[in-house]
Amino acid sequence: MKVLMVCLGNICRSPLAHGVLEERVRDGNLGWEVDSCGTSSWHVGEQPDERSIAVAAENGIDISGQRARQFTVADFEVFDHIIAMDSSNFSNIKSLARSENDMEKVSLLLNYSFPSENRQVPDPYYTGGFQYVFDLVAEAIDKFIEEVHGRE
Repeated sequence: MKVLMVCLGNICRSPLAHGVLEERVRDGNLGWEVDSCGTSSWHVGEQPDERSIAVAAENGIDISGQRARQFTVADFEVFDHIIAMDSSNFSNIKSLARSENDMEKVSLLLNYSFPSENRQVPDPYYTGGFQYVFDLVAEAIDKFIEEVHGRE
């Protein structure tokens, strides 16, 4: 199983989601591969935002080794699940889909916690607070694992 977490710049939300899922995968011996990226190229090559690194560390997760990259069409070939943090990222990813199979891989993260509500993970860079976003993301990831692992 290969899972990709996607936000806008790949420095706040998706690195947190990447780190949380990677930790859960390791703890559960799931053997999944996890990555993250952004729909924009603004921060390619950069570390996550220092506040994301700090809140992850406060929760026992090290994301300091991650580097931002931009989503590409090739990601549809590599990943089984492509999980967007908000509807804008979701739309941007879907606009690059080449087939129904590509489209079926894309989901909104908070729909795992709040099915069919299409809630957005707030961007902590501007609003929401980093610990609040961490908690939202962690809960949704736990639900994602329950749902997907149950189908394996």
